[in-house]
Amino acid sequence: MFWVLLFLVVVTAVTLFHLRGPDLRQFDAPLGQRFPGAPVPSEEHDAVVASLAVSSGTLAKASRRERLGLMREYMDNMANGLDLAASITPVVAGGVPAEWVIAPGADPQRRVLYIHGGAFMMGSPRSHRNITNRFSEVSGAAVLAIDYRLMPEHRRMAGIEDCRKAYTWILENGPAGPGVASKVYVAGDSAGGNLTLSLIAWLRDEGLRAPDAAVAFSPATDSTFASPTILRNMDSDAMLGPMFRDLAKIPAPLLWWFGWFQNRIAPSNPLVSPLFADLAGLPPTLLQASEAEILYGDSVRYVNRAVAAGSMARLQSWPHMVHVWQMFYPQLTEAREAWDEVGKFIAEVDMNGDRESAGGP
Repeated sequence: MFWVLLFLVVVTAVTLFHLRGPDLRQFDAPLGQRFPGAPVPSEEHDAVVASLAVSSGTLAKASRRERLGLMREYMDNMANGLDLAASITPVVAGGVPAEWVIAPGADPQRRVLYIHGGAFMMGSPRSHRNITNRFSEVSGAAVLAIDYRLMPEHRRMAGIEDCRKAYTWILENGPAGPGVASKVYVAGDSAGGNLTLSLIAWLRDEGLRAPDAAVAFSPATDSTFASPTILRNMDSDAMLGPMFRDLAKIPAPLLWWFGWFQNRIAPSNPLVSPLFADLAGLPPTLLQASEAEILYGDSVRYVNRAVAAGSMARLQSWPHMVHVWQMFYPQLTEAREAWDEVGKFIAEVDMNGDRESAGGP
């Protein structure tokens, strides 16, 4: 009996003090720029949701073994048939497979490392070409989209390491070969947003050149799933809600233990939960999130904490939107608005950086 009690005490202590993150409810107050959008979901929005329903219906009929392959195939085909102006060139970036996406007129010395989303298990540079094409257009930069290693074939740390390798490579290498970047940015969506925010904290801690700015679309910032919108927005999130409804029924401590066994990293570790990192001294960072998605609270908490730590962070939100609605450019009005804001943000960062370099006020 003594050993059983001791085991329970140890498990409880590890769960509460190692796997669970700190209580951050004081950072739940919305902060940032809210775009009103339509008073009710538009026909454009409904068309996007309908397309998601068709794909989810197909997946629901598949076995668990087949589902991941079908989801990967579906994501990789999302850019098929799109009329993209950018040139696309395969490359190996510090050992990481990638592709350069360069819009007409983009400056190859201005570079963006783009980290795709897909729940760490799917997605690729190919799946996100609509985003990387548009990012190159609004930033005037060459975009390096990386094909980082995915779970479950690899552990979470493998993808993190690939992002670090690609970032250090892009500092010294451009589309035409070796050459120092004049400006460098990091961006990502969803899981890629998580990797983006984890990367900028690591760069600061390592004393490496920081990006001039970071952009994250609907990022997952908390791997302990403590945000109140995880459950509150389950029904309003047309993309992630159906996918994660079953997971929401599992007690959080069991999910924490599963994450730790799977990745050998505690869910509260800033490596996988950038929300819990020291958020001081970070580059200017823009987050965009939908008020209807389950990850909305992840963005609210991250920006509130970053601002409290003295970093320049900004949250822009829209109602009704699906997760990473920026991917549905140009058919969604809100996607066009979001991309306009990304362009304005990068222009603002560039102007402020040029003024500082010139010794201006």
